[in-house]
Amino acid sequence: MRVLAVDDNEDILNLISLIVESMGHTLELAHDGHQGLELLRSKEYDLVFLDMSMPNLTGLEVIDALVQDGIIKKQRVTLFTASYLGVEDIESNLRKKGVYSILPKPADIDQITDLLEKVESEVKSA
Repeated sequence: MRVLAVDDNEDILNLISLIVESMGHTLELAHDGHQGLELLRSKEYDLVFLDMSMPNLTGLEVIDALVQDGIIKKQRVTLFTASYLGVEDIESNLRKKGVYSILPKPADIDQITDLLEKVESEVKSA
């Protein structure tokens, strides 16, 4: 599988790298929203980990750009957030825009692994 991780936190990127690569998947990293958006506009990924709170271009702004470009549905975007959204309207709106899933920070290794296994199963059956 092809995976992209977009986050300004080096520790999060290192954790995702360890998990994704140990499972045998290809990983690309973007250290900010602008770099991530550029990659998303030029390539397709099986799964994208996207930080919600980044300086300059937030994950929410990246999602809005992907919606505007009409390419959000071609990616499985998982939004990482340190603040629990919890508000059904916000989460529902993000899912309507095409967000695949929402994971809390700090990242839980089991949640990341489970998500990768789920997406891998979907990719194989497609």
